[in-house]
Amino acid sequence: MTREELHQQILSKGSYLCVGLDADYGRIPCHLLKYDDPVYEFNRQVIDATKDLCVAYKPNLAFYEAQGARGWASLQKTLNYIPEEHFTIADAKRGDIGNTSRLYARAFFETMDFDAVTVAPYMGEDSVKPFLGFDGKWVILLALTSNRGSRDFQMDKQENGQPLYEKVMRRAQQWGGPDQLMFVVGATHPEQFEEVRRIAPEHFLLVPGIGAQGGDLQAVSRYGFNDYCGLLVNSSRGIIFAGEGDDFAEQARAAAMEVRGEMAGLLGQRFE
Repeated sequence: MTREELHQQILSKGSYLCVGLDADYGRIPCHLLKYDDPVYEFNRQVIDATKDLCVAYKPNLAFYEAQGARGWASLQKTLNYIPEEHFTIADAKRGDIGNTSRLYARAFFETMDFDAVTVAPYMGEDSVKPFLGFDGKWVILLALTSNRGSRDFQMDKQENGQPLYEKVMRRAQQWGGPDQLMFVVGATHPEQFEEVRRIAPEHFLLVPGIGAQGGDLQAVSRYGFNDYCGLLVNSSRGIIFAGEGDDFAEQARAAAMEVRGEMAGLLGQRFE
């Protein structure tokens, strides 16, 4: 999917919502356990309930890998079920020496056919560039994450006073342009978005941290929008576990509608 195609999806749906499919087996409603594949059935119903309200889906691989081979099968079936117009992100946080990264990239881009994969930058250029060698595929590089521990290293000031995450973002733009590289920037750091946009004015940002983590969508949007919208704002638990009974899918839809309604208003202010 190109940047322009993603932008058009955002405008046509009035939404830049990404739904995180973090299908925690221990929280799946009990009535789904009768199915041969409860994880897939849970995801299928969430997708049916939210597909007109979001532009992307992001399975976090840990929730599937924990189930072994069965979890990988659930993931593949989920990916196959997601409508083609949606942007799909493998939240894998991979990153290793070059030949290993090439195989990770093949796994997610060729074997499974995701549109994008999250990549950790700590090992540097030769661990990231193999992911950038696939036409039409995207690398989403961890820059400033939404967790509390992000301040341990990512906000650490270098000798020139520049936080480490800024160095990562500046250096990474030498490896890939805004048509193939995005950055993860957490919604729990709204005060940083103005500076993030100065560093990377054209790149899309994947923004976790709204919903259960309490990020401020309005602040993120005010400072994070660019001419392509430039944001994919993720909500996982706040949507998929909005309800945990027989009506969980309806509750997921209601939660997604609330976020999408706010997004439509913000997009209208910026692009109409």
